[in-house]
Parts: sequence; structure tokens; C-alpha cells
Amino acid sequence: MTTAPTTARAASPAARAASPFRAILRTETRLYLREPMAWFWVVAFPTVLLVIFGFIPSFREPQEDLGGRGIIHLYVPICILLAMIMACSQTMPSTIIDYRAGRILRRLRTTPAGPGAIIGAQTLIYGVSILLATALCLTLGVAAYGVGLPENLVGWLVSFLLALAASLATGAVIAALCRTVTSGQVVGMLVMFPSMFTAGVWLPVQAMPDVLQRIVQLTPMGAAVTAMDDAAVGAFPAAGDLAVVAVWTVLLGAVAARTFRWE
Repeated sequence: MTTAPTTARAASPAARAASPFRAILRTETRLYLREPMAWFWVVAFPTVLLVIFGFIPSFREPQEDLGGRGIIHLYVPICILLAMIMACSQTMPSTIIDYRAGRILRRLRTTPAGPGAIIGAQTLIYGVSILLATALCLTLGVAAYGVGLPENLVGWLVSFLLALAASLATGAVIAALCRTVTSGQVVGMLVMFPSMFTAGVWLPVQAMPDVLQRIVQLTPMGAAVTAMDDAAVGAFPAAGDLAVVAVWTVLLGAVAARTFRWE
């Protein structure tokens, strides 16, 4: 009687790398969910703000200069960008800075996961949070205010993804340049308020004076909100607006890559 030989198959490098990453992702997700203010400002606050704007009667009235749309139509993409701004100027950089200051990133360099797993997990968590905020804003716009889904979906998605990339790159620069959580929060605030202005939170870009509008459209948020609004009404975003967001993403990403330190 013979028995068939058995051989143990070694796990592939990808499988070995995935297991520690999944463990870190689970841990980071639990920590994120235990901080209600972190996910409130990213996921809930933009939707709450859209609800507040929806209570203003004049925001729901059709405007001739907007092609029969109400001002509330403009605030759907603005609130989506607000979720990106809150995530990438406030919460995500502070977490990464805290890990570096606590030498957690340094210790992870000696583990199979590596410190990059933390960065990847944070990016994924906040990316999903922004997607959830986007879904909430779009659903509220459609269900409560009669805001249709983007007519040029491809153009809208391109604009959205570029804006997301630019926001993540901005957060990476803050995390790279700031040594302490306090300094990161201060710099984040200095980035957050101008970003909110250029995204149109206080005054939609379309309502700004021409000169100010042209200046704002040279910023990543100003160009992104213009591109998303163009796609919402059926036009493909202007190449210039997409190029502005792309150039900012590349420049910010390059700065983050050159200046980021694990310890």
C-alpha cells in the first residue's frame, strides 16, 4: 500500500503581503470608527450642510442664469468636495503625523507589513469615507431637491477622481512637512479655509466676479468644482480645468514624495 506524497505549497509573496495589510486595515478601521468626530466631519457634515442649504427657499428656486437650475444644484458637488477637504486637510494627516511622532511607522519597518501599510490603510479608509459622503450627497440631491444625476457621467467621474487625487496629495504634503500633530492641525486649518472658499462653500464659483472666478479656477478645488458642474449639465469638462487639477496633483505628489520621512 502506497500513500501519495504531500507537498506544502508556500504562499505567494502577494498573499504573504496581503495578510498583514488586512490586519492593519481592520485595526485602523476599528480605530477610525471609534472616533465619531473623525468620520462625522468627513461623511456626515457635508450632507448636513446640504440639508441646511436646502432649507433656504431661494436656493431651490430656478435661476435663469443657471439654465433653470437652483443654487442648491451647485452645492451638491461643492459638498462632495467639502468631504475631500475635511478628510485630507484635517483628519488623515493628523493620524499619520501622530503615528510618525510615536515611532509607530519606524517600528513597522521591521515587520512584514512595513510602514506603507499604514499609509495604504488610511488612504483606503478615507477614500471609502469620501465615496460614502458622495453617495449621500447625490442621493439627497436627487431625492429631496430634484437634482439629477450628472448627465455626462464619464466627465464627472474623471473630475471627481482627479479632485480626490489632488486632495490626497494635499494631505500627504501636510503629513510630510509637519513634525507634530499640533503643527499639522494648524497647517491643515490654513489649507482648509482657502480650499473651502475656492470650492465655493461660501460663494459658488459661478456667482463670483469674473476676475475672481478666473483666479479661483487656477486652484485644484476651483477647477474641480467647475469641471464637475460642467459634467452635471451634460458637457465634458474643459481640458483646462482638468489640466489644472492634474498639474496640482503631480506637483503636490512630488513634494510629498521628496519630503516625507518615516521617522
